[in-house]
Amino acid sequence: MRAWFIMFAMLFVQFTVQSQQCKSVITGVVTDFHDKTPLVRASISLIGKSDSVFYTDENGFFKIPNLCNGIYELEIYHAECQTAFMKVDLDTNLDLNIPLEHHLEELEEVKVTGNKITKTNSAMEETLELKTIEQYGSASLGDALKEINGVSSLNTGANIVKPTIHGLSGSRVLVLNNGVRMQDMEWGAEHAPNVDVNAAGSISVIKGASALQYGGDAIGGVILIEQNRFLKKDSIFGKTIVTGILNGRGGKINTDLIKTYKNGWFIKGQASYKKLGDQEAPSYVLSNTGVNEIGASLHFGKENFTSGWRGSYSYFNTEIGILSASHIGSVDDLIRAINDDEPTVIDPFTYDIASPRQEVTHHLGKFKYYNRFEGLGKLNVQYDFQNNRRFEYDVRTGDDKFKPSIDLELTTHTLTSDFKWDAKSGFDLTVGVMGRYQNNFANPDTGVRRLIPDYDKYDAGIFSVMKLSLDEDWKLDAGLRYDYSKIDTKKFYRTSRWEERGYDEDFSDIIIRETESSQYLTQPIFDYHNVSATMGVNYSTDNQHSMSFNYALANRAPNPSELFSDGLHHSAARIELGDLRITSETSHKASLSLIKNGDWGYTLEPYVNFINDFIYLEPTDVEYTVRGAFPVWEYHQTNARILGLDLSLYANWTDHWKTDHKFSLTKGKDTSEDEPLINIPSAHIRNKISYNTPWKNLEVGLESKYVFKQNETPADIYVYSPEQGEDVLLEINTAPAAYHVLSLNSGMDFKFDKSTLTVNLIATNILDVSYRDYLNRLRYFADDLGRNIILQFKLNY
Repeated sequence: MRAWFIMFAMLFVQFTVQSQQCKSVITGVVTDFHDKTPLVRASISLIGKSDSVFYTDENGFFKIPNLCNGIYELEIYHAECQTAFMKVDLDTNLDLNIPLEHHLEELEEVKVTGNKITKTNSAMEETLELKTIEQYGSASLGDALKEINGVSSLNTGANIVKPTIHGLSGSRVLVLNNGVRMQDMEWGAEHAPNVDVNAAGSISVIKGASALQYGGDAIGGVILIEQNRFLKKDSIFGKTIVTGILNGRGGKINTDLIKTYKNGWFIKGQASYKKLGDQEAPSYVLSNTGVNEIGASLHFGKENFTSGWRGSYSYFNTEIGILSASHIGSVDDLIRAINDDEPTVIDPFTYDIASPRQEVTHHLGKFKYYNRFEGLGKLNVQYDFQNNRRFEYDVRTGDDKFKPSIDLELTTHTLTSDFKWDAKSGFDLTVGVMGRYQNNFANPDTGVRRLIPDYDKYDAGIFSVMKLSLDEDWKLDAGLRYDYSKIDTKKFYRTSRWEERGYDEDFSDIIIRETESSQYLTQPIFDYHNVSATMGVNYSTDNQHSMSFNYALANRAPNPSELFSDGLHHSAARIELGDLRITSETSHKASLSLIKNGDWGYTLEPYVNFINDFIYLEPTDVEYTVRGAFPVWEYHQTNARILGLDLSLYANWTDHWKTDHKFSLTKGKDTSEDEPLINIPSAHIRNKISYNTPWKNLEVGLESKYVFKQNETPADIYVYSPEQGEDVLLEINTAPAAYHVLSLNSGMDFKFDKSTLTVNLIATNILDVSYRDYLNRLRYFADDLGRNIILQFKLNY
C-alpha cells in the first residue's frame, strides 16, 4: 500500500510540473545589430540539449515552445556573424530581441579586399606581416618599412632612420602609434620616430593623404602601428625573442606576456633592451656609432562588442652615438671629408658612446572608450598624453663637457572623438573632432643659443569620411577635413640676423623689447586655416583583379623648425635658418592602382603630386662662428612636382619556389626654378627568390638589391676655403655612385608540447660591398654598413 502511494505521488508531481511549468515559450527576433534587418536561418540552441535547435524565418522570428521554468543558456549562431551567448531566467513566457554583429570585419575595424587589409577603398596601402615585423625587431621602424615598395628612408648613419614615402618625410609623414599621433620633434632630419617595433601587432602604410581621419597634413603618407586584438577566452601566452648582431657586436632581447579572460578583460606587458657597440664599414670601424635602447609598454582594458575601454602606457629611451668623423670644425674639414675615401677619425672598437650623441626619452599614455548603439553606429572617445625629452651633446671642453648643447622638452595633450554611422549596409559615414595643446620648452641652461624657441601650439580639427558600396564591384570613398593651428612663440633674435633676414621691415610689430646684448625679444603669433579633401573609386570584379583611383588635396602648416630655426644644429653640424614668412603647403596628389592576385600577380601604382609652396631645406653658404666654419642650410619655399611609379611582381612557380620583384622610381622637380629637388630617393630594383617546405616550416630566401645613382640633384655651391685662399666647389649635393648588395634570410620552426621555437638567420650585404647611399646624411664622411649577420631565436609559449 505504501509503494502504491509513493508511485501515485511521483506521477502527480510530474503531471503538476508539466502542467504548471513546462508550457512556457521563448519567442524573439534576431536582427543585424547595425541596421536592424532580420537575419534569416539563424540558429538558436539550448546549450546542453543537442536536439533543441530552432531557426529563424524570413522575418528573423523564432519560437521555442514547451519549456519548463528555470535558467537556460542560449547559443545564437548565423553565418558571417559573431556567435552570441545569452543566459535567461524563465518563469513565464519570454520575448527577446537579439542583435548580432553581421559584419565580421567590424570586429577588426578593417575591410578585406583580396589578400590586402585596407583602411580606405581607394588609397595605395600595404601592410607588413607579423613575421616580417619580428625579423626587424632588432632594427628600426624605418628599416622595417623599407620592405614596402615606395618607402625608403632618410638616414643619419645606421641607427637614425626616418621613413620616406614617395620622396617625402618628416612632418609630411604621420606616424600613428597605437591610435596616437606621434609628437616627437619629427621635423629634425636626424630625429627618428621614438617607436619600439617589437610592441607592434601590425604596421600599415597609406601612401598619401587619403586617410583624413588621421590628419589632413600627411602629404607623404600615414604609418599605422596597431596592437593585435585578443580573443575573449581564459588564456595566458607570450613570446620571447633573443637576437645576436655581428656588426656592432651586440644584440636585442624582447619579451611580451598576455593574459586574457572570456569576459573581455585583458592585460599585456612588453619590454625590450638593445645594445650595440661601434658598427663597421667593410674597411674600417665607424667610430662612435653605438646605441643603447630600452622600450616597455603596458596595455590593459575590457573590450566587448557593444562597449569597452583600453588604457596603455609606453616608454622608449635611446642613446645614439653620432659618427665622430661627422664632427667638423671648419669648411675645409667638410671639403676634406667629401674628397677623402676614409673618415678622418677611425678609433678601435668600443661600446662607449661619446659626443656627439643624442639621448631621447618618450612617454606615451592613452585611454580610449567606445560604445556601439544598436541600429545606429559606434562612438569613440580618446585622450592621450606625450612627453618627449631630447638632449643633443656636442664635443665640448671644461666645465661644459657633460652639458647638452640642445635640451628640448615637448609635452602634448590630445582629445579626439568620432562617431561612425554604419546602420545602412554598404554605407559608412564617420564624423570626428580633435583638439590638441602642445608646449615646447627649450632649456636656456645649455649655455648655447637655442635652435628652437619656447612655444605654445593649439590645434583643432573636424573631419567627415564616407565609404559607399554601389554594388559588389564598385566602391567609392570621400572625405573632407578642416584644421586650425595657432602657434605662440617667444624668441630672441640677434639684431644683425633680424636685419639680415629683412624682418625689420616685415615683422617690426612683434618686437617686445631690445636687450643690452643687441638682441630683440619677439613674440611671433601665427594662425593657419587648412582644408583637406579626398575622393576615390575602387572597381573589383573578383578577388583577383582590382583597380583604384584616388585624388587627395592636403594642406600642411609649417612646423616650428621651418619657421624659427636660428643657429648651429650641433648633431647635424650645420647652421639652420628658418623663415617667418613661410606659409602652408598645398598638395594635389593623384594615384592609380592596378592589382592582380593568384598564382602570379602584380601591383602597378603610378602617381603624381603637385605641391604649391613646397618647403625644403638646402645648403646655401658657409658661416664662421666661434666654433669654426659651418655650412648654412636655409628653409625656402617653391612649387614642386613629384611623380613616380611603384611596381611589384610575384610568381609562385611551384608549391615550394617563389620569386618577388619590386621596382620603385621617384622623380622630384622644382618647377619654379626648373631644377631637381633635394633628397629625392634613387630608383632601385629588388629581386628575391625563396624556397619553403612544410618540413620544420623551413624557408630560405636570397635577395638582390640594386640602387641606381641619383643623377638629378641640385647644383653644388661655391664656398671660400681659408686654407686655399679662394672659392672652391663644395660638392655637397652630388650623389654617390650606384651600388648592389645581396642579402640572405632563412628560418625554421621546432615544435614542442606547448611552445614553438623559431630560429632565423639573416645576412645583409653578404659580399661586404663598400657603398654610400644618397639619402644617408653621413655619406660625406664614411661608407655605409658592411656585412652583418643576425641570429634570432623566438620562443612562443
